[in-house]
Amino acid sequence: MSIKLAIIYYSSTGTNYKLSQWAKEGAEEVGADVKLLKVPELAPEEAIDSNPAWREHVNATKDVPEVTLDDLEEADAIIFSVPTRFGNMPAQMKQFLDTTGGLWFNGKLVNKVVSAMSSASNPHGGQEATILSLYTTMFHWGAIVAAPGYSDPVTFEAGGNPYGTSVTVDQDGNMKEDVTAAVKYQAKRTVDIAKRIKEGSK
Repeated sequence: MSIKLAIIYYSSTGTNYKLSQWAKEGAEEVGADVKLLKVPELAPEEAIDSNPAWREHVNATKDVPEVTLDDLEEADAIIFSVPTRFGNMPAQMKQFLDTTGGLWFNGKLVNKVVSAMSSASNPHGGQEATILSLYTTMFHWGAIVAAPGYSDPVTFEAGGNPYGTSVTVDQDGNMKEDVTAAVKYQAKRTVDIAKRIKEGSK
């Protein structure tokens, strides 16, 4: 049974895009049908142009499709990846989530399996709070959160965040921890839980 997984991210300079790519690889290794999607950019062009790395990333990912509400409805599972903004999700992701009211009202998001990842510029910069802020919306949906927890030693090796893989990024955009294996494990776990739920509902 193939699981339809939507990986939805926001990334200004590329960190969460890379996390999403690793999640896609991990999910595809276990046979998932994966869509990699970005949320629309809300920042004005002058803000993007003020940071060369931001402009470079926007140009490099211009062909990545933007997520739609249909993508959410069709998916069995969803993985979100966002940077931290003051311990919360970026406005770009929040704006998209705020458009899901119709799906929520009609029960179209109930029992979706969801998981989340994040990044920040220091280890206590709000990664956990950011992930939990995403999950708050998911609880309202009636979705099922597939956090990695401490279900595999790879979580400890990647920094020990049980809510979802998170990474610290230096001022030059370099990741300080190797989280590749943790991201792939989280994606595989999300797909596995979605498969169990899908099979159990038949």
